Amino acid sequence: MILEKINYQEYRWMVCGDFKMFMLLGQQAGYTKYPCFLCVWDSRTRYLHWTKTDWLLRGASTPGEKNVINTTLVPPEKVLLPPLPTKLGLMKQLIKSLPKDGECFRYLRSKFPKLSEAKLKEGVFTGHDIRKLVSDSLFSETMGDKEKETSDSFKDVVHGFFENVKDPLHKTIVQCMLTAYEAQGCNISLKVHFQHSHTDCFPENLGAYSEEQGEKYHQDVRDFERRY
Repeated sequence: MILEKINYQEYRWMVCGDFKMFMLLGQQAGYTKYPCFLCVWDSRTRYLHWTKTDWLLRGASTPGEKNVINTTLVPPEKVLLPPLPTKLGLMKQLIKSLPKDGECFRYLRSKFPKLSEAKLKEGVFTGHDIRKLVSDSLFSETMGDKEKETSDSFKDVVHGFFENVKDPLHKTIVQCMLTAYEAQGCNISLKVHFQHSHTDCFPENLGAYSEEQGEKYHQDVRDFERRY
């Protein structure tokens, strides 16, 4: 109904948002076997995740097949991969791989005292939290050599891939991060998979499509409500 009200079929704008937008593509929510709307990446075959990148591309989305439950409302080619949720997903896998009894994790507890232990262990952060950590040199100093290499590679991707202008060597930068993530023992989630197999599908000026300002507004409103 909303798409009809805005005459979407007439204008067919590009769509960018959180991964909850998959409902527009008719896909099943939750931890599914085939969560990617671009290809039939199998989220359950973890032994292939780091070695295989050329998964079979999806054809027509047929309800009842490969976790598609409804007819798509928006053509897949009109969906932009969202920068902020992807960054949050990369950060989540990095944090989850850190030793929970190490100095770097103790530093996280002191850095974000309002975050619950469960959220810290699962790497549940906001875009604002990521900016704070990326600019925090003390965080890197609490890590071992391998963890620091992984963290630095993530920072390189934040600056060289997710900004308004991509670094000319952004593909190499992303690959270095993925290599470090694999060595660190990180899992490939859907958001890491997008970097692993679909780097070319991200728009050139990612910073222009970021939802971080909107996210910051909602955080400010939430803090205001909590205070008063």
